[in-house]
Amino acid sequence: MRALLTPEIAPRMGIVLFRPGSELMPLFMQGRVLLEPEPERYSSFASGAVPAASQPLADDPAVRAVFRNEAVIRRAGGVECLESWLLREKGCQWPHSDWHSENMTTMRHAPGAIRLCWHCDNQLRDQFTERLESMATDNCARWVLSVVRRDLGFDDNHAVTMPELCWWLIRNDLADALPESAARKALRLPKPVVPSVTRESDLVPSVPATSIIQDKAKKVLALKVDPESPESFMLRPKR
Repeated sequence: MRALLTPEIAPRMGIVLFRPGSELMPLFMQGRVLLEPEPERYSSFASGAVPAASQPLADDPAVRAVFRNEAVIRRAGGVECLESWLLREKGCQWPHSDWHSENMTTMRHAPGAIRLCWHCDNQLRDQFTERLESMATDNCARWVLSVVRRDLGFDDNHAVTMPELCWWLIRNDLADALPESAARKALRLPKPVVPSVTRESDLVPSVPATSIIQDKAKKVLALKVDPESPESFMLRPKR
């Protein structure tokens, strides 16, 4: 639990007062509390409890294809786990309706699933649109990043970084799921510049960033030990 509070300062007495409210009082009953200045990204937040860390990678177009990859979804647990994760939260995800049912379900839509109320589910079932596909991709992105964060031992307050996502993919033999744009970003390579006018002699071949990552992630040759080598069946020479 984290909180963003405005202090009341009494400079002559050297006292700083906070009014956390009843909901945040348990935060101050656990012993010492860490205080730090307000980060710039929290400037728009209201005073009170700070929500779990957002995941900037979920909206990064460079890694969007990773969250749509079927192998990545299977490794994270499959669509069934995605549906269970969606049902932990409440509220219909379809905003274009005047009325919503209290009962929730999930509707599968490539590449994942969407949480809908029964009313919207009856209206949208068997429909395939770009809007629904974008919502399903957003759900896959948030879910996969939550799995990555959990597998790497971080709590809900941690925002997964590009190197951490790449490490999770490599350790799960999914390095080939990284698109070229994400691989260049992970390796901190500059974006390729293609001039409008150039000579053929100025073209310089380069190695794709995805090939560099896959080459570094490939397994070392495993040696097999033969328990019964041919030499063991040879007769010992007479002395």
